[in-house]
Formats: sequence, structure tokens, C-alpha cells
Amino acid sequence: MNTFLDNQNWRYATKKFDATKKISTEDLNILKEAIRLSSSSYGLQPYQIIIVENSEVREKILAASYGQKQVVDASHLIVFANEINFGEEGILKFSKNMSETRGISLDSIQGYVDYMKSNIIGLTEETRNIWTSKQTYLALGNLLNAAAELKIDVTPMEGFIPGQVNEILGLDELGLNASLMATVGYRSAEDDTQHYKKVRKSNEELFITV
Repeated sequence: MNTFLDNQNWRYATKKFDATKKISTEDLNILKEAIRLSSSSYGLQPYQIIIVENSEVREKILAASYGQKQVVDASHLIVFANEINFGEEGILKFSKNMSETRGISLDSIQGYVDYMKSNIIGLTEETRNIWTSKQTYLALGNLLNAAAELKIDVTPMEGFIPGQVNEILGLDELGLNASLMATVGYRSAEDDTQHYKKVRKSNEELFITV
């Protein structure tokens, strides 16, 4: 079978992590780079990634995550935080980065900048916040795939109270909102769910060809 598909069959939403096993710095850097290289609308990456290693902070987040032990037992906790009220400032910061990275003038990309502004700035703040939140799921996808290749377990988490996590991490002051979390580490041998067969729709149920 294709290696990518093998990895997808290997991975699962880990329920119990081995708290004694830690991700190496080398592997963590690979996961970070996979997140950094993720696709996003217009390439804007309207989010930031918080890697929580501090055990005391993670204990606080545990209480805001309905007691899900993965938060404290996994090697690392990663919080995907979308930017609130993303607008012209973020677009201009991106355009400057593009200019410097590609060695081109800002004038040469002004048309693209104006296009982004026309599509984003006119949206309501609520709509923009929903849009930036959705971008974090793309970054999560890259994390899941890269981790599976390294045989590192990841559990995506929406089961937490964003307002409480925002307060614990001081995200409100940064103009950020906790959109997603992911616990990252190594499965415990005692986690029986690793042996469960995947339950997915059949091709006939899932795909429609027009």
C-alpha cells in the first residue's frame, strides 16, 4: 500500500499517551516546519501557534478541557490560535514579507494586495473571525500527516472552553483566540483504542462524481 495511506491507517485519535516519552527536538522542529509550510487562504496564515510545555500551565488548561488527560500526559500540547479582526494590517505585513522573500517591489504586487483587501476588509468582523478560525484546520492537517510519517501520535481537540484557554495563555491581549488544540506524543501500550478498526464511510457513500 502507498506509504501515505499506511500512515493514515496507523494513526488514530490517541486516548491515552505514554507520559514518559518525549518528542525529540529534531522531530518537534520537523512538525513545526510542517505547520509553517501549511497552505492557507492567500498564503496569509492568519493565526499563531502556541506550543505549551509548561506543566503548570497545562494543568490549568486541563481544567478548561473537561479533564481530558491527553492535555497533561502527551509530550506537547499545541494550541492553534486564529487572529481576531484580521484586516489591513495583516495584509500589509504579509505583502511586505512577500516583497522581501521574493526580492520584488511592493508596487509589483499591489494588484494582489488590493484584491485581498477587497475580499477581506469588507467582511464583518464575525465573518472574518470564522474565516481565520477555519485556516487553523489546514495547519492541523499538515501536523497530522507529518506526525504520522514520524510515527508520532496526535489527538485533535475541539473539546475545550476557548474563553478559559484564552485567559490562561493571555491570548486576548494578543488579539488571538484558541481555535483548536492538539496533543502530540506517543501512544500508551494500555490504550486499547489503538487496536480498533477505523470506521469510515465506503467509497460509494462518500464520493459523488458529477
